[in-house]
Amino acid sequence: QVQLVESGGGLVQAGGSLRLSCAASGRTFSRFAVGWFRQAPGKEREFVAFISWSGGSTSYAASVKGRFTISRDNAKNTVYLQLNAPKPEDTAVYYCAAGISQSAADNEYDYWGQGTQVTVSS
Repeated sequence: QVQLVESGGGLVQAGGSLRLSCAASGRTFSRFAVGWFRQAPGKEREFVAFISWSGGSTSYAASVKGRFTISRDNAKNTVYLQLNAPKPEDTAVYYCAAGISQSAADNEYDYWGQGTQVTVSS
């Protein structure tokens, strides 16, 4: 069992920056890959980024590549998503998820946080 809690969301201006955190407890967190997903009103949940258990492998959705950065600090049991130069279309509820496999598919993840709202103003 892994418990995940997101934080750091809020209102940010386009072109600004924001850092989201995903704090974990329970089983050995460092053994899990972690993904970030987001869901905008009326839209399907979509993949944003994932990071391997070691942090040595990452992947990003094309829409955020070059702007967002995923990282992890296993000593703090925390995964981060740095949002640089966010756009209004990045507005969504952001969720972190943990699983054994690295994947862009949400059904490959076993544990989910409650989500944190990110709103980007123009």
